[in-house]
Amino acid sequence: MKALVQRVSSASVSVDNKIVSQIGPGLVIFLGIARDDTEEDASYLANKVVNLRVFASETGELDLSALEIGGGILIVSQFTLLADLRKGRRPSFTEAAPPDRAKELYEFFISQVRCTGLEVAIGVFQEHMLVEIHNDGPVTLLLER
Repeated sequence: MKALVQRVSSASVSVDNKIVSQIGPGLVIFLGIARDDTEEDASYLANKVVNLRVFASETGELDLSALEIGGGILIVSQFTLLADLRKGRRPSFTEAAPPDRAKELYEFFISQVRCTGLEVAIGVFQEHMLVEIHNDGPVTLLLER
């Protein structure tokens, strides 16, 4: 399981030219789910993400987490994070979980983040989405489990 995390001042997801989700300051999480991923992996990453100290405190240091600032979380499923680009020019997605399993773990991950009490917005699974991100910093981190 991979989570590409970006600190944002705001972000939104649109489907068919309509905004379906949006957040203010917080984190956007692009979540890639592999064939062998488990609920344990999803719980671990959900806990790790909401507790990442990527927001500045009064001293200017990155000392605060999304939980501590009450930031929003936008979660978008992104199987392309599992792309294998070692051979040829076309990405291979053989490591990505099948859609049914990926959706199950995506929804489980969402439930784990929602348990924290943070505002959670989500993308639309298996839809073509336009994701507008105002990356703050920029701060972008890749977490794997």
